[in-house]
Amino acid sequence: MTSMRALTVGTDGSPESMNAADWAAREAVRRALPLRLLYAGSGERSVPAPPGPGLLDRAARQLSYAHPALEVLAVRKGARPVAALLEAAGESETLVLGSRGSTGYSGFLVGSVALAVSARAERPVVLVRAGGPPQDEQAPDAPDFPPVVVGLDVAEPADEVLSYAFEAAALRGTELHAVHAWSVPPPRGGASGVTTPAGDAARRETLSADALTAALQVWRAKYPDVPVVPRLVYGRPGHHLLKASASAGLTVLGRGMDQNRLGRTAHSVVHHATGPVAVVPYT
Repeated sequence: MTSMRALTVGTDGSPESMNAADWAAREAVRRALPLRLLYAGSGERSVPAPPGPGLLDRAARQLSYAHPALEVLAVRKGARPVAALLEAAGESETLVLGSRGSTGYSGFLVGSVALAVSARAERPVVLVRAGGPPQDEQAPDAPDFPPVVVGLDVAEPADEVLSYAFEAAALRGTELHAVHAWSVPPPRGGASGVTTPAGDAARRETLSADALTAALQVWRAKYPDVPVVPRLVYGRPGHHLLKASASAGLTVLGRGMDQNRLGRTAHSVVHHATGPVAVVPYT
């Protein structure tokens, strides 16, 4: 496997994928990484025709002009999209893909391809919504950047997810909002009409708050300049993460490496969030 010191964006030359390339270029500048523009196609009828001659090179030049310090490389691969993108993800620090927007575009790098890659990739995958709000249009050193939001399961606070989220907030000089949703389990046996005593609910909330504080403690020490806002909420995590993502510059979610699929929460956020979503695998 080659060095992961690069950021890769999948593109087919469409406006949707170029929107992702714009985001990826800004992220590559923040992280001081080279940017690879990747087109993959096997020539099959289900795969859109490749970009015209020189299109990738022109796109690379445009990004280079917009970001003079950025090294941009255009790459074509003859493999099928999912296989090529999964290989590229393994060779990159982050893979960026376009996500279906309000245009109704249904080709390469949207829908099933983006979902399949984000559910199986070995490295973080960022899905950038085409036509989404410009939360990330500021220059890398611009003030008042929107917060980074991370969904946190205090029962399994994955280091890979928290590391990615804290680093993203540090690079942007912004707040990190750590969202954990707690709830009261249903009564044993599923008895209807049985309510949970107020004391039990209050105790569970306190335990959840303590666990959230503990999960963030080590990372706060590693990133002392990142303002952290713990957000303990009641209910389903997908609902609250979607609300938080509406005003976020980036929403960060985790995916267990032992699963080749997105969990219910990640699946909901990926489909409905209007801003960029990072899916970070963890062991």
